[in-house]
Amino acid sequence: MAGEVEMNERSQTTDVVCAGGGPAGLAAAIALRLRGLRVVLADTSVPPVDKACGEGLMPDGVAALRALGVFPEQHEHAIFRGIRFVGPKGCAEAHFPSGYGMGMRRTVLHEALRRRAEAVGVEMKWGARVDGIARGAAFMNRQAIETKWIVGADGQNSRIREWSGLSRSSRKSFRIGLRRHFQVERWTDLVEVHWGHSGQAYVTPVAEDEVCVAVISRNRAIDFDTLIWECPQLARNLREAMPLDELRGSATATLHLKSVVTKDVALIGEASGSVDAVTGEGMTLAFRQAVKLSEAILSNDLRNYAAAHRQLGRLPNLLGNAMLFMDRSAGFRSRALNTLSKNPAIFERLLAIHLGEISRLEFGVFGLANLGWRLLASR
Repeated sequence: MAGEVEMNERSQTTDVVCAGGGPAGLAAAIALRLRGLRVVLADTSVPPVDKACGEGLMPDGVAALRALGVFPEQHEHAIFRGIRFVGPKGCAEAHFPSGYGMGMRRTVLHEALRRRAEAVGVEMKWGARVDGIARGAAFMNRQAIETKWIVGADGQNSRIREWSGLSRSSRKSFRIGLRRHFQVERWTDLVEVHWGHSGQAYVTPVAEDEVCVAVISRNRAIDFDTLIWECPQLARNLREAMPLDELRGSATATLHLKSVVTKDVALIGEASGSVDAVTGEGMTLAFRQAVKLSEAILSNDLRNYAAAHRQLGRLPNLLGNAMLFMDRSAGFRSRALNTLSKNPAIFERLLAIHLGEISRLEFGVFGLANLGWRLLASR
C-alpha cells in the first residue's frame, strides 16, 4: 500500500520508521539514534529472534559492531583467527592479517543489538506489522505514523521494497541452508569450509565447547547428514558430538537491485539485495550499511547512501561470484584448493583484500597474473 495520507492530531510522529527488527534493522536504528534522530522500529516477531546462518563475524564485522556500541566480547562467544578450506584432497588455510573473528549464536547477537537499541532510545514495537507506506507516513497495525524517512529492513521478501517500487532486480543464484549446533570440544581456532559434492559445510565455533554447523546447497532437497557424510574429515570430528537443537533452515540468494532508495525510502540488509551466504559477509555488510545510511539521512540526501551501498557491495559480490563458481565447477574447485594449499601467502593476501586490509591495487596485476598461472598449472 503506497500513496498519500492525511494526518490527524492523534497520529504518532517520528523521524524514521524502520520496518524489520533483525540485525540489519536494529543496526540501522542504533546508528540513526546515535545521530540524534527519533526512530520507531517494528517487527512481527518477538525476541529472541533466530535465523539459520553461519553465525561467524569476520574481524571487520566485529569492528563494525563496536562502532555501534555493541561489544560482542561481553557476550558468549568464541574467537577464530582465520579460514580453512577443506576439500577431498587436502586443505588450505589463512590467518587474518590482524584482529580476530567471533562466533556468536544468532540469538545472542540479536539480544545484544536489542539491548543496545533500547539503551540509546529506539522505540521498539515487537509483534507489530508495518502494513503500508505513503508519502510522509507508514502504517503500523493500520495506524498511521507520520515520518520523514522509512527504512526497509524486512528481509529477502521485503514488502517495503515492493511498495516503494524498488523491486527491479537480477537474481543470480538461489540455495538452501540448514543449521545445527553441536556440543563438542573445539579442534581448531579457524572457521572451516568443507567442500562436498553437493554443497559446502561451514563450521564456526560459538563457545568453547560448541560449534555451529551450517550446510548450503543448490539441491533444495538436501539432507544435512548426507552433506556431512560427503565431508569425511568433518564427519570424523562430529562423530562423538551431541546435537543441541533441531535443524533450522533458510534460503540464501544472490540478489542485485537496480536501486535501493527513493526520495524518502531506503533499503538495508537483505531487503537491499544480498550476497550468497558462502561469503560469510551478510551481517557485516548490513552493519556497515547502517552507518552509511545514518550519514545520508543526516545529510538529507539518500543518494549518498545509494553510492555507498554500491561501493560496500563490490568486494563481497566479487568473492561470492568466485565461490559460487567453485561450487558449480568441480574442476575449478579442485584447482583452486590445490593452488591455495600450496601457496598460503596468496590465500592470506586474498583474505586481506576481502577484509579491506589491503586494496586490490596493492595486490596488483602481477599478483593476479601469478594466481592465474598457478591455477592453470595446478593439477
